[in-house]
Amino acid sequence: MPVQSARFWDRIARKYAASPIEDMAGYERTIDHARRLLKSTDTVFEFGCGTGTTALKLAPSVARYVASDISAEMIAIGREKAAAEGSAKLEFAVATPEAAPYPDASFDAAIAFNVLHLIEDRAGALRAAHRLLKPGGLFLSKTPQLKAMNPGIRLLVPLMQAIGQAPYVAFLSADDLERDIAASGFEIIERAKHGSGKKDLRTFFVARKI
Repeated sequence: MPVQSARFWDRIARKYAASPIEDMAGYERTIDHARRLLKSTDTVFEFGCGTGTTALKLAPSVARYVASDISAEMIAIGREKAAAEGSAKLEFAVATPEAAPYPDASFDAAIAFNVLHLIEDRAGALRAAHRLLKPGGLFLSKTPQLKAMNPGIRLLVPLMQAIGQAPYVAFLSADDLERDIAASGFEIIERAKHGSGKKDLRTFFVARKI
């Protein structure tokens, strides 16, 4: 599955990079809040970074920012963007949390935005994030709760997957995610919504490594 997922994201990376953010106001609220939680001395690990949009926004606020993704093509685009902006604190890596080549307790914060619903071994990824964090380190996530979407999507996604037009997708609720994060050794300290629409299906969590 990781190989299949990587191939899917490699194939659509350029198109993905050109797609606009749907709720820019909600996204900026999330970024602003993340900045307030991070310190200038922090080292940060992001997984599922895509083309590095969030990494480029947050890296100037910390000491070191490692942005990782399963897709080599996504990472290539991220590096192109970072080179254009001259972002010295940001580095990119093709990796998953489970296979990240860093010792235990290497980072002060871990970030996973819009990716947990796309990881089949979500528990393994969360345990790996826990391993990478220092004691008391923060885990920040924002994930679409597809369980609350139109039920017709559940019928459409398997059909799209069968023809290679959709990746693995988990239909989760905010409560599902909270249980998964807590079960991985984190204490939930914040659960919020940052969207600007009437119905915000992306829940923002802040958790601390116990």
